[in-house]
Amino acid sequence: MRAALAAALLCAACASHTPTIGMSAQHFEGQVRRAVQYEYLLYLPPSYTESDEAWPLVIFLHGSGESGADLGMVRAHGPPRLITEGRDFPFIMVAPQAPEMRPWDIDALDLLLDDIMRTHRVDPDRVYLTGLSNGGKGAWSWAIARADRFAALAPVAGYGDANRVCALGQLPVWSFHGALDDVVPAAFDTATVEALQRCNGNVRYTLYEDANHDSWTRTYANDELYTWLLSQRRAQR
Repeated sequence: MRAALAAALLCAACASHTPTIGMSAQHFEGQVRRAVQYEYLLYLPPSYTESDEAWPLVIFLHGSGESGADLGMVRAHGPPRLITEGRDFPFIMVAPQAPEMRPWDIDALDLLLDDIMRTHRVDPDRVYLTGLSNGGKGAWSWAIARADRFAALAPVAGYGDANRVCALGQLPVWSFHGALDDVVPAAFDTATVEALQRCNGNVRYTLYEDANHDSWTRTYANDELYTWLLSQRRAQR
C-alpha cells in the first residue's frame, strides 16, 4: 500500500523540460487524492546553461485576479511582470497558475516543486516562497504546512493562520502589507506576525502606511527583498 501511494504521487506526465533561457510556459500533471495539473511560468537565468551549478529557486504565487486558464495573466504582477519587462534575476523562478475559483492546493504545489527540483538544477537549501494577496495567503499556508522545504518566506498582502504559525519555527519571514488595505485588512497580517513573534519566530514586518491593497508593486521593485531572500539558506537553521 505504501509503495502504491508513493507511485501515485509521482508525476504522471510532464512537458519537455529542455532548458529554455528566459520565461516560458510549462505544463505539469500529477496525482494526489485526484488528478491535478498546473500551467506555470518558468524563468531560467541567462547563464543557466553555462555551468553545472545549482541555482536558487523563487516560487511566486499570484493573487485571485490572475487565476483561471490564461497563463498570460500571471505576468501582471510581481517577478513575472518584471521579467516580462526585461529584468534578469540570479535565480530560477516558477509561477504556477491556480485554476479559477479554487484555492491553492498545497499537496499539488508540493508535487510541482518536487518535479522542478527533479528536472532542474535547484539548490535544495535555497528555495524561497513568495506571493501576493490570495497568493500571499497561500504562501503562508504552504510554508506553515511544509516549513522544512523553504529557506525563507516573503508574503505580500496576505495572512496566515495565527493558531498554526508557530510551525514555521525559525524559518525567516518578511511580510509586507498596506495599512489602508480594504481587501485583506492589515489587521489579519498583523495578528499573524504578532503570533509568530510570541513564539520567537524569525519575522520582519513592513507595513506601508500609505498603501491600500497594492503593496506588491513597491515590494517586488525593491532590490532589498531579493538581497534578503538570497542571503537565506535552509542549512543555517
